[in-house]
Amino acid sequence: MSVSEQEWRRANRANWDERVAIHLRAPLYDLAALRAGGSRMSPIEEAELGPVAGLRVLHLQCHLGGDSLRLAERGAEVVGLDFSGAAIAAARALADEMGLAGRVRFVEADLYDAPAAIAEPQAFDLVFVTWGAITWLPDIRRWAEIGAHFIKPGGALYLAEGHPTALVFDDLAPPHGALPGWFAPYFLGEALGIDDPTDYADPRARLQNARSYSWMHPLGEVVTALIEAGLTLRWLHEHDAVPWRMFKLLVEGADGLYRWPDKPWLPLGFSLRAERSV
Repeated sequence: MSVSEQEWRRANRANWDERVAIHLRAPLYDLAALRAGGSRMSPIEEAELGPVAGLRVLHLQCHLGGDSLRLAERGAEVVGLDFSGAAIAAARALADEMGLAGRVRFVEADLYDAPAAIAEPQAFDLVFVTWGAITWLPDIRRWAEIGAHFIKPGGALYLAEGHPTALVFDDLAPPHGALPGWFAPYFLGEALGIDDPTDYADPRARLQNARSYSWMHPLGEVVTALIEAGLTLRWLHEHDAVPWRMFKLLVEGADGLYRWPDKPWLPLGFSLRAERSV
């Protein structure tokens, strides 16, 4: 689908601005535990991220800033960036409420405008990007360049994301046997316009700004973009689980992750670490 930059930015920002009020009360974001202190990320990040005390962290597409605040609680100095003014306002309010405003700063800016909004090239030990972030971006090579732009020598980019193999399915399409329906080709190569009033964090919510645009980014394209941006891939993990109910038929495990109900048909998530050499 051909869509102008002005239109996809307008539609996606309106869609995500509206989601903020829903997510502030949604159990998925568990803000009560966050406010109480010591809350954890998903088991995937907890197993992979390692200590962050003393690190400078840039959290791109931070939404409500929950993980930004968790990182700050663990001793990191954090900058969170998001294009939604409503999300950034909520994140700043949470930081003030939790007494973390001195350790975390939130910046309202589009991802592609990050180098101008945060004029600190090669200033961060870690660039942190997780779950449902890169699908909203049309240019994955530019995303990788921006991530690399901020990383210190010896620093890294950590990405945890929905697996593009799983994203060819969606509950919006008729079921395909034991799987959700086919939704978008893996190699789509163009914007996918969707009219969907539902919200992944609260199935009862109905969005007025239901139109959004997303893009498929094959796994090889993501990895190649990071390498071309000057980073070295240290590891790549594929996961049979994700921290949210990506599809209605997924089953929540004791660890809070959602998996296929019978067999691990396809990977649902992936994560990677890419580093800048010293």
